[in-house]
Order: sequence, then C-alpha cells, then structure tokens
Amino acid sequence: MRRMPLIFAALALSFTLLMSLPWLVPHMGWTALAGLLPLLVMERLAAEYKCRHFFWWHYGTFVLWNAVTTWWVGGATVGGAVFAILANALQMSVVFGSFRWVRRKVSGVLPYIYLAAAWLAWERFYLTSAQISWPWLVLGNAFAESTGLVQWYSVLGTLGGSLWVWASNLSLFGIMVALSDGRVAGWNGKARAAALAGAVAAVFGPMVWSACLSFEEEGTPLRVVIGQPNLDPYEKFESLTQEEQDLRFLAQLEKAHWPSDSSEVLVLAPETFTPQLFTDDIRGNLTYQRFQAFLRQHPSARILFGASSYDRTLSYAAPNLCSYDLGARPDGRHLWYTAHNSAVLMDTSARYSIYHKSKLVVGVELTPYPRVFMPLENLLGGSLMGKDVGQKEISCLDGIGTAICYESVYPEHCAGYVRKGAKLLAVITNDAWWGDTPGYRQHLSYSRLRAIETRRWVARCGNTGISAIIDPRGKVVERTPWWQDAVLEGTVELLSGESFFVRYGDMVGRCSVFLFLLLLAGAISSAVRPGKAKRS
Repeated sequence: MRRMPLIFAALALSFTLLMSLPWLVPHMGWTALAGLLPLLVMERLAAEYKCRHFFWWHYGTFVLWNAVTTWWVGGATVGGAVFAILANALQMSVVFGSFRWVRRKVSGVLPYIYLAAAWLAWERFYLTSAQISWPWLVLGNAFAESTGLVQWYSVLGTLGGSLWVWASNLSLFGIMVALSDGRVAGWNGKARAAALAGAVAAVFGPMVWSACLSFEEEGTPLRVVIGQPNLDPYEKFESLTQEEQDLRFLAQLEKAHWPSDSSEVLVLAPETFTPQLFTDDIRGNLTYQRFQAFLRQHPSARILFGASSYDRTLSYAAPNLCSYDLGARPDGRHLWYTAHNSAVLMDTSARYSIYHKSKLVVGVELTPYPRVFMPLENLLGGSLMGKDVGQKEISCLDGIGTAICYESVYPEHCAGYVRKGAKLLAVITNDAWWGDTPGYRQHLSYSRLRAIETRRWVARCGNTGISAIIDPRGKVVERTPWWQDAVLEGTVELLSGESFFVRYGDMVGRCSVFLFLLLLAGAISSAVRPGKAKRS
C-alpha cells in the first residue's frame, strides 16, 4: 500500500508517454491502441485497494497528457493555455469518474462499455454542439499522421478512430485481467481462441480494412497557386501597411507559372489577409481593388482570400447580442456592426461571394452563450471576449468548401461543405501565433483526416506555413517550408462523389450517445433499487 503512489505515478507517466506520441511524433498513432491500458490498470488497483481521493490521480494524469500535447497554446495566450489544459482534463475526469460510479453499481463488462460510450458521446458533443469546444485531443486524431491505417474514416469518420482506440485497449485489458485473475486456466480451447481472436480483430482488423479500401475517382483538374506571404501576425499591422502587404503578396504571385491558355487557376491567400472589409461595400475595399487589377491581367484566375469583415446595420435596436454600437444618428437610430472572420472568393468579372467562419475560437472570436456572458461584459464595461454570434449556416464559395483555420478540426462541419456541393476543400489559416511548436504541424495533419473523410482534395494556405496540397487519401502531395516566403503551385481535382461519412454523417457518435444514455439509465435504475450489485 505504501508503494501505491509510486506505482500510480509510473502508470500515469506511461499513459502520458503512450498517448502523447501520436500527436508529437509522426507515424506513432499505433501507440494509442495500448495507450489507455496504464490508466485502466491504475483504476483497477485503486478499486482493489480502496484508495481514497483517486480523482486527483486520474485528473492529474489527464492534465499531464493535455499539457504535454497542447502546451504550445501558451505561445499565443498563457492564460488560455492553462484554462484549456485544466478544463479539458476536468471534463475527461468527469467522464472517467462517472465510469467509476457506474462500476460500483453494475457488475461485469458493462461499466467498461459505458466508459467507451460515454467518452465517445462527450467527443461528439465537443465536435457538434458545444459552444466552449476544444476537441484537439479527440482520440481518433491520434492517427492524423498515420493515415494509411485509417482510410476507413471515409465510412466511420474520426470518432470511428476513437472507437478503435477504446475497442483495442479494452480487449487487451480484458485479457490482462483474465490472466491476472487466473480465469484463463479454466477456459477451454475454444474460449481461449475466441478471446485471442477477438483481441487480434480489435487491434488489427481496422488496419486490414484500411489496406483493402481503395479510392478511385477522376475529376476535373484545377490548377492552384497558393501564396505564403510569411507575415508575422504580431507585427503585420505595425511593420507593414496593408498596401505594402498586398503588393508583397501580388509580387509573389507574379513569380508563379501562369498558363498560356484559358485554363482556370485558383489563387489562395491566407486567413484575415485584409482588415476592415465591410460587407455592404466589398468593392470599396482597397485590397479587393488591387486583386481586381491583378485578375484583369490573368482573366482565367480567381482569388480566395481571408478578411476581417464587418456587417453594418442602421437600426433602433441591436441586430444581435454581439453587435457593437457606434453611436446614435439624428433620427434616433444607431449604427451597429458585427465582426466576422471571413473568406471572399472573387473573379475578374467583379463577382464575389463571402463566407463567415462559424466554428470560432472561444474568447478570441466567440462569446459563448451570449445571453449569459454579454450582460456580464456590459456590466463590467469592458471587452472580455471576441464578439461574434457563431453557428452560421455552412455555405460553399462556388463549389469550394472553405474552412477558416479552426474549422478544419471539425469532421462533420467539413462534411457539411460537401453536402452543400463542395468539389474541393480549401483551408486558409494563420498558425504563427504559437511559434515553431508542434501546434501548426498538428493542425496541418487534421486536414489530412478531413481529406479522407470527405474524399476531397484539400488546398491549404497558411500565412507562415505549412501550406500544402493533400489528396483524397490524406497524402500530402506538395508542401511549403515553415516560416518562409513561398509560392506553392500544383493541380487538384474537382470531385463530385460522396463518401459514406458525408452521406450519413457521424453514425459512431450518434450510436454512442444512445448507448451512453441507455447504460446510464440502467446504472441509475440499479442505484435506486434496494441492494447493490456485486463488484466485478
């Protein structure tokens, strides 16, 4: 008993190592298939020896895992990083703690099935409904650098990967428990073979499935030119004027190889490339005008660029809770504006379309649950958070689904572009806030998963890198260096088919929510009945 803290510490470190490697080291996703075992062993020992205050052990373990994998958020905001690490770990511990409560009420394997279902239900909530959302460590993301193992994400999506992690770990844990309890000795040959075959299928079956899957679809070729201006986001508004930034980017484009015929070309510029773009006067924006002049020289090209845009409304009352008041007019009406992080697609005929980012970074861009937080902000008389309403309708920019930065982390959100007719996915981002850390590499790898899920080519433009072209199998075909001026040229294909995941959505997540609620109801029912179930 005295040695138990040392054993727990060793198991916590083993868990952190195995579960962090997939996010930090390429091609190490397979370690997650056994990464949860130390945590499960720790919980079993705590239950067997009736350890008190075990919550702090599993909470500390989750804090350590979150810190090792996402510490780089502190490069942008130390307070935000601390909050994200502690809050995300707390939610993991709440799920794990509910499993421990269920295990005291229900015997057998059902509590472990509950644990997997509850975890997946929580991940689905993070990916779809939660306004305060940080899904970076969704277990299925462990294979973002091991895409050869998960070609079946086109069927089950990223939460299918989370299911695989749980199925593998629980199968291996079940065999370990059976061996330690001596139950294997009492099994006949068929039982042993079935147990071994089940574990092998849980661990290796998805790998075989992935190897057997093929994707063959030919589409319309499209040439893309991706500009990486390499502007330091902490200095771009002080060291360079917007005109200088525009001319610098256009000078980069002139170095590209432009087709001599009328072949269409798509040009990508990064997120928030231009500030103060008013949606009621887009053509009056100077960056738009400079791009229009460039397109007149290259009439077969279109430009997709990021912008900080603003809706202006003249009315007596605020159009929504996240609108700023710019003052009253003589007739009593006020001028209101609402800020957005947007993408604009324009062509040489002066046509344009605009999309507003809807999956927003809490605090920086989004005021979550505005009916709660906006009155608090007004009461304190300050600006606590970014003001945007979020959760806008998904739309495509003329067949191009444009994920702005953080949106590329969300599987069903990106599948929504394809349902709206996207034949190509574009990602525009600015990953320089964190410096040269694992953050921008992890962010790039998530785009590889979106390519597999949707079976679409992905053209990714990063202000400071990494810009890339990714094929529908998740392979990075071309990429730029980090923190260098660069122009990336290549060819993608416009595809029209729909993957199973796009057509039917996240079936794993929906089934997990149903199973979680069913098992939770059973556990509560067992708790209110007289007597207690025997512990396993």
